[in-house]
This record gives sequence, C-alpha cells and structure tokens, in this order.
Amino acid sequence: MRKFIFKALKFLGFLSFGIVLLYFAFKGISLERIGQDLKSVNYGWVLLSLLFAFGAYMARAYRWNIIIEPLNYRPTFLHTLYSLMVGYLANFAFPRIGEITRCASLAKKEKIPVDKLIGTVIVERAVDLLSLIALLILLLLLRLETFGSFLGNAVFIPLSEKISSTLSFSWFIWIVIAGTFLGFILLYFIFREQLAKIVVVNKVKNLVKGVLSGLKTVYQMKRRTEFVVFTVLIWAFYLLMTWVLVFSLPATSGLKLIDGLFILVIGGLGMSAPVQGGIGAYHWIVSRGLASVYAFISIEDGLVYATVSHGSQAIFAITLGSLSLVLLVSKKKKASDRKLFGKIKPLKSAG
Repeated sequence: MRKFIFKALKFLGFLSFGIVLLYFAFKGISLERIGQDLKSVNYGWVLLSLLFAFGAYMARAYRWNIIIEPLNYRPTFLHTLYSLMVGYLANFAFPRIGEITRCASLAKKEKIPVDKLIGTVIVERAVDLLSLIALLILLLLLRLETFGSFLGNAVFIPLSEKISSTLSFSWFIWIVIAGTFLGFILLYFIFREQLAKIVVVNKVKNLVKGVLSGLKTVYQMKRRTEFVVFTVLIWAFYLLMTWVLVFSLPATSGLKLIDGLFILVIGGLGMSAPVQGGIGAYHWIVSRGLASVYAFISIEDGLVYATVSHGSQAIFAITLGSLSLVLLVSKKKKASDRKLFGKIKPLKSAG
C-alpha cells in the first residue's frame, strides 16, 4: 500500500509540475483564438509528420538491435520495436521511466539480462545527447545572428547560472562529498569478503557488472557504419517530422528547413524536462522560441504549432505503445517474425 501511495504521489508531483508549466505557457493567451486556429489545421501534413515519426521509431529499434548484438543476443525486430513503444508509453506516467520499462519488456520477451540492456540504453542516450549538441552547434554556425539571442537567453544563460550556483558550494561541502565517496570505496575493499556474503550486495554488484557489460558494446560493436547510418536516419526523420508540420498552419507555412532544425533543437530541450512527455515545457519553449525569432509569428501561433505537434505525437505514441503492450503480453514468439525480419541483411560495415 505504501509503495502504491508513493508512486501515486510521485506521478501527481510530476504531473503537477507539467500542468504548472502548461499554465505559464498559456497564461495571458486567448484560448478562443487558439481554438479557432486549431480548426484551420491541415491534418494531411500532421499525418505526414506522424509517418516520419514512425520511421524514426523503426530506425531507433533497428539501431538498438545493433547495440545489443555484441552481447550475443539477437532479439526480433518486432519485439524490439514493441518494447521501445511500451517505453514511450511509460514516459507519460513517469519521466525517464520508459528507459527501464523498455529494457524490462525486451528482457522478459527475449530472455536477455535486463541490466545489460540498461547499459545499451545508456550508450544510446549518450549518443542522442551528443547528436542534439552537434545539431545545436550546427544551428549556431549556420544562423548565429538569427537564433543565438533566443538560445542565449532561454538556454545558455539559465544553464550557466545553474552551474555557477551548483559550483558555489563551499569547499568544505565538496571535500565532505568526495571524502564520503572515497570512504565507501575504501570500506568496500576492506570488507569485500564479508560483503560478498550479503545477498543484496551481490545483487547490486551483479547489476553494476551487467550495466558495464552493456556499456562495453560501444567498443565491441561490429556494425559501426550501420550504427552511424541509422543514427543519422533517426535525426533526419525527426527533422522532417518537425518541419513538414509547419505547413499545417498558415502562420508557420513560410518556415524553411533550417527553421525546422531550430524547432527540433529547442523542442528536444523542452522534451528533456522532468515532466511526463515534456508536457508544458515543450509548449513553452517552442511557442516563445518561434515568437522571439520570427516577427510574423505570434505567441498564439507558436502555441498552436506546439499544441498540434506535441498533441499528435503524444496520441500517436500512446496508441502505438498501448497496442505494443497488448501484442507483447499476448503474442508468443513466432518463427514467422524471425523469417520476416531475418531477411533484412546488415549493411557492410567498415568498422
């Protein structure tokens, strides 16, 4: 009962934070106008955007299989895709819990140690973070004068202030933290034989070993060229998914591909906020970004775009995630799956 209450409070806490962000995003905005603009949306472009989103999901699932391969496991493409979508579904319950959920789902279906899968997901997320940073740098190199001011005021300055405040702890506190950490390591080596007899300690030790084993896949990967190709493909799909959606609204239909890259980058920053599915944070940063950079786009226009983008993607992910969950639970592993997706031959890798 306590666990249920704790989880419920945690869920409500994250949800409340998202609602607060959503409130600030829509504060002082005419909801009547938002409603009217939503009626004029060309949903043909929305469907095309979702098609590119599905392409990104498939590419991400295939890339995950490439990372898993060095562990000497070959899960079916369908099971990997289903697990990935279940993870996206879980993120709407608790932020970032989807990473654990998709590992647990695939581990149960394919009999792969979940700790090793967690290591592969850490690798994947590290690559995604580096990719987003690379796109941010590319954006600034291409249009520093256009996008630099907003990114500086909305991202870099707040981030630098947060880092400064974190580093402003007294040296005494940092020495205590470092000393405590080193003390735990020293105690472990002194009493490692006694600790080895404790079940919980062994479980934690095995978990750490499994995660490290998953992390090693980045060095053991044989299909590195394919990994890079699919990473580029994922972000290309994300860019197209973001850009084609601008044509669904008259106010944003004049935006070019470089502008789509801007929305993708700031939207990615918004989605990384600790709220379910980026609710509120995505709406705030995208609407303010569009209104700040483009004189012909109002905050209301930006909110309509953000609402259509986030709403359509959320409904799509929840629908696919729910369907995937049903299929994972009810569907037994069939040879037909392996036959169908086993025919996909890996690209020749130079790595």
